[in-house]
Amino acid sequence: MPHTPSRGVRRAVSGLATAALLALAGPLAVPAAPAAAAAGTGQVSTVAYTAAEQSAALSYWTPARMAQAGRTVDLGATGPLTKTWTGKAIPSIGRLFFVNSRGDDSWCTASAVTSGNRSVIMTAAHCARVGSSSFNTFTDMVFAPGYAKGKTPYGRYAVKATMTPRSWVENTVGDVAAMVVATPAGGKRLTDAVGEQKIAFGRAAGERIVTFGYPGTTPQRGEQLLYCVGTSAVAPENEQRVPCDLGGGASGGPWLAGFDSATGKGTLVSVNSHGAGDGGSPMYGPAFDKTAQALYDTAQRG
Repeated sequence: MPHTPSRGVRRAVSGLATAALLALAGPLAVPAAPAAAAAGTGQVSTVAYTAAEQSAALSYWTPARMAQAGRTVDLGATGPLTKTWTGKAIPSIGRLFFVNSRGDDSWCTASAVTSGNRSVIMTAAHCARVGSSSFNTFTDMVFAPGYAKGKTPYGRYAVKATMTPRSWVENTVGDVAAMVVATPAGGKRLTDAVGEQKIAFGRAAGERIVTFGYPGTTPQRGEQLLYCVGTSAVAPENEQRVPCDLGGGASGGPWLAGFDSATGKGTLVSVNSHGAGDGGSPMYGPAFDKTAQALYDTAQRG
């Protein structure tokens, strides 16, 4: 559920809000040719971006371009289960901007998590690359923590590496990604600046979940943080589901168990992957299994 508003109102094939369309994600006719270096070992496929590419990403995603991203989008009305977050600001959650493999501006949602290098964000794999493709990776990736109505109060962080499951690269299975962001010149490491969400693996369904995202639905159109609340349940294909109708653009947004609205913190147990279709409920997210943990462990050593 990333959204691709520029160069015409379209939805990214790799992330539209239905399981059926997720299954269609595959090699595109005209892949991008980033200078980013791709590598992979075991369960994890890594794409690294050079310092020059990181600098170019920051130059590309100006505040004006970020604010423009959702203005031409119309995904229909925000759903009845989705609410605007009006509580304490949550700077660890932000909007993840990128250029997809077709060369279009797009965005997802991501969250900063506890990590050894204080520089890891978690999101969906389809926010990093097209599934079932070794070459359709995305470029110009920038995380804007605490994004709200065109403002980036905690700055912008260029992504320097993405980690996705090899199963995603080969078979579009396992829609979760870890990313490492670069520390801005003269700035603080990410979680030193914005705080962090805890992260857990192997948690059983049945917990009360608060899930967040920046969907391109009307009237917010990606400019405000929205959320749903519900109890998770087991779903097929190693997924869980929650009652939620967040739309495109909310992909990668955190599922927080034990969320405390007074502190804005909880424990990340999954991320938004895909919905029931046309922004309908429920929302599905991948189980955070050993593969997800391998992504996270690789990222926090980066």
